[in-house]
Amino acid sequence: MAETDPKTVQDLTAVVQTLLQQMQDKFQTMSDQIIGRNILFQITVFLNSGALDDMSCRIDDLEKNIADLMTQAGVEELEGENKTPATNKS
Repeated sequence: MAETDPKTVQDLTAVVQTLLQQMQDKFQTMSDQIIGRNILFQITVFLNSGALDDMSCRIDDLEKNIADLMTQAGVEELEGENKTPATNKS
C-alpha cells in the first residue's frame, strides 16, 4: 500500500488543483458579469436621468453664446466654417 500512497496523493493534489481552478474560473466569470451589469446599469441610469437632454441644452446655450460673442467682436460667418473679421463698408 505504501507504493500507491504517492500516486494517490498526486491524484488527490491534481483533483484539488482542478477544483480550485474551476472555482477561480467561475468566480472570475461571475465577477465580470457583475461588473458588466453594473456598468450597463450606470449607463441606463445616465440615459434615463435626462442628463443627455440637459447636456444638449447646455451645448445649445454655449453655441448661442459663442455666436453672440462673435457678433459683438465683429466676426461674420461666411460659407459655413470660414470666419473672417467684419469689414467696415464706408
